[in-house]
Amino acid sequence: MNETLRKEYFDKAFKLHASGNIQEAQNLYQKILSENPDDCEVLNLIGMGELQQKNYAKAEEFVTRAIAVKKVRYFYETLAHIYFQQKNYTKELETRLEEEKEFGLEFELAFGIGLAYKNLLNFEKSEEYYLKAAELKPDSRDTYFNLANLYTLFRNPEKAKKYYLKCIEINPNDRESKYFLALNYFRMKDYDNGLKYFEVRLCRETAINTEAVTYPNLIPNKPIWAGEDISDKILYTYYEAGFGDMLMFARYIPLLKQRCKKLIIKPQIQLCELFRENFPDVEVMDYFYEEKDLNFDVHIPFLSVPYVLNLGTDGMFVSRNKYLKANPDKVEKYKKTYFNNDDFKIGIKWQGNTYYETSRVINVDAFSGLFNLPNTKVYSAQTFEGAEEFEKLSSKYDITDLSKSFKDFSYTAAAVENLDLIICNDTSLAHLAGAMGKPCVILLPYNYNWRWHTDLTYCDWYNSVKLYIADKNESWNSVMDRVIRDIL
Repeated sequence: MNETLRKEYFDKAFKLHASGNIQEAQNLYQKILSENPDDCEVLNLIGMGELQQKNYAKAEEFVTRAIAVKKVRYFYETLAHIYFQQKNYTKELETRLEEEKEFGLEFELAFGIGLAYKNLLNFEKSEEYYLKAAELKPDSRDTYFNLANLYTLFRNPEKAKKYYLKCIEINPNDRESKYFLALNYFRMKDYDNGLKYFEVRLCRETAINTEAVTYPNLIPNKPIWAGEDISDKILYTYYEAGFGDMLMFARYIPLLKQRCKKLIIKPQIQLCELFRENFPDVEVMDYFYEEKDLNFDVHIPFLSVPYVLNLGTDGMFVSRNKYLKANPDKVEKYKKTYFNNDDFKIGIKWQGNTYYETSRVINVDAFSGLFNLPNTKVYSAQTFEGAEEFEKLSSKYDITDLSKSFKDFSYTAAAVENLDLIICNDTSLAHLAGAMGKPCVILLPYNYNWRWHTDLTYCDWYNSVKLYIADKNESWNSVMDRVIRDIL
């Protein structure tokens, strides 16, 4: 094929490719290739077309052929992207390192190598290449964001803070960096700085928008409370996150009640009865009222309460002990039904909501050692997701399932009151036990949630809680062995 005809086919194919007509473009590319099998540019473009159609094996074949003909930087980039799409991070890294060897390091490559190392969990090498990327392009927000994320994984909040602030310096409207900076400040137990950044969180916005859908004539026309004097006003506050967050922040309900004439609170339905039993001077909404039946002057998402109350670091940890109690009648019923024995009673839970995190899930066999403790009875408080794992324990050990009796958290609280110790993952049960002042062991993964701060020898939120963290490569079984040694 002469150069003129080749150019005609190529230009037409390239335009088709760019407009999304991939198969027609591929046909023209193949015509060129039939005359010139070593046309490396066409080989690479065919590989890109196959990649776009998720034909990964063919894509790899054609791009590899292109590189065999001529080593061109962007051919390596295409091949690396093919491996990335397949999540074959080992082959992706090999390709990118070969590109570095052939052509040297430039920003995009340094960033790509850093990401590949991160995906392979080699965080030290990832840090090395991200730092090189930052030198090559000092105004790259994405590089600084990934570095900040790495330092969070390294449990180095000071460095993480440094790079989140760089992100915000580059883009003052960077909500994502502000949110993670807030969590980083929280981890450092710096709520004076963290709370203001926490206001950019998406769940706050989602909660307000959800309320606006439910109450389209009220929410848009009533102000969000900003901390001003509302002693003669009605305040409406509503949930926006998980059960654990609501239970942890329930300590602020008495403070809220002092600030307004009337407080209306809308927790998740499962928490309503528990809150009503503990805060009788607060109106707790079981279900959303009809709009005509709801009256308030100002409103606020519940997780914004510490910010508008201007609590800061010094005021966050009020009511560290027994700010929630179980209903005495329910406690007595549970005692008669499940706890009428003289054994040391341990309640366990191994899994919470895995939508956001799976690292907090504990394998149930890690609890096996508890069944060898003398004069001890073990109870399962595992509900919903993860409850199917109960059979693994019940088929081997004497364990009582409490979960089916939990109509809502008021019943869970009654069961907890009858227990001598709770051992669980980072979940709502831990917050309930802590709020009730019941001895509780929380098992934390190596990369744990911000709320437990950096000093794990002490729990800032609850007097009765003890924290155990898994070392970097430690199994849950090993962590539980440490717990059992301390129990003995």
